[in-house]
Amino acid sequence: MDGVWHKRSWGGSVENVSVLVAIGVDSTGHREVIGVAEGMKEDAASWEAFVRSMIERGLKGVRLVVGDRCAGLVSTVGSMLPEAKYQRCMVHFMRNVLGKTSSRHSAWAARALKAVFAMETREKALAKAEEVACEMEGCKLASAARCLREGIGETTTYLLDEFPAEHRTRIRTNNMIERPDREIRRRTRVVGSFPDGNSALMLVCARIRYVTDNEWSTRRYLDMSRLDDNLNPAN
Repeated sequence: MDGVWHKRSWGGSVENVSVLVAIGVDSTGHREVIGVAEGMKEDAASWEAFVRSMIERGLKGVRLVVGDRCAGLVSTVGSMLPEAKYQRCMVHFMRNVLGKTSSRHSAWAARALKAVFAMETREKALAKAEEVACEMEGCKLASAARCLREGIGETTTYLLDEFPAEHRTRIRTNNMIERPDREIRRRTRVVGSFPDGNSALMLVCARIRYVTDNEWSTRRYLDMSRLDDNLNPAN
């Protein structure tokens, strides 16, 4: 699989079985499922085996990995995809921060975080985040402030100059996998339990195939020519 962008994320879990799902965007800008595997847990060993299997099948050209804050995934990106950047899902990050705020401050905190991600440059976003963190500390929300400071760097990767502004709204979140994920969860809730991991994997693959065959085949997800513009130095 020779592609320009690749995104990957966790697809779901059934009982004590996790299913790892990788979705990529190829050089034409179309989405494609490039890997599905059973992982007993989302640890580094499971992610490394998963990524290694895709590399052995020809995966290359990975420039960006988008996912939830899974330590196993983050470490795997650094060790096995050294040329790729990691983008933490903005939506999940905001939920993590808001989960550490009191109900009295939640509305204000949500607006403040949205203001951070509305910034046009990474430098401005980081500066705004620090301003918000200081305000949180003033409201005795030290835990939320700490969470914001610790995660804002990897959550603003999408603002780096090497990534086109036209791609930002689609590369800063896990939204690309949400539709398959919802379908997987809907079907697994109906089944309830599985005799083994392979049975769960077969159902997940069937539902992913259903979603991709009906929605993805003719829709271009990203204009990849914009990526080339960013890579070519200006004369």
